[in-house]
Amino acid sequence: MKIALGCDHAGFPLKQELALWLQQLGHDVMDVGTHSTEAADYPDFAQAVGREVVAQRVERGLIICGSGVGACVAANKMKGIRAGVCHDTFSARQGVEDDDMNTLCLGARVIGGELARDVVRSVLGAKFSGLERHQRRLNKVLAIEAAGK
Repeated sequence: MKIALGCDHAGFPLKQELALWLQQLGHDVMDVGTHSTEAADYPDFAQAVGREVVAQRVERGLIICGSGVGACVAANKMKGIRAGVCHDTFSARQGVEDDDMNTLCLGARVIGGELARDVVRSVLGAKFSGLERHQRRLNKVLAIEAAGK
């Protein structure tokens, strides 16, 4: 799977760990930065990941900041992005299967490497169910997005 991966300075160490692990699993990782622990703003990297997801150059986005919340707020401002902060495997799987989440946000100051790998594995292994009730709800979300209100 092709995955866009981005972070701010707080997420850099976890991003490096996850990038290596994902590559070892055979995934194609597009690293959009940041590339150090020097102060960097999460909206820049949320947007960089979002662009790749929206353009369908990747199948999933992964953004890491201190809490995951700022990155999620920024990413969800982009049309076509459905991002969620998940620090457990149930929410991660359910976010994709029920809500067609295409971008995962993690908080490096909240989650450790082992649990982060489990959460990422849950997202990557899940597919949108397409069940009528989930599609109906997704269509309502898309209508809200299109209205811009």
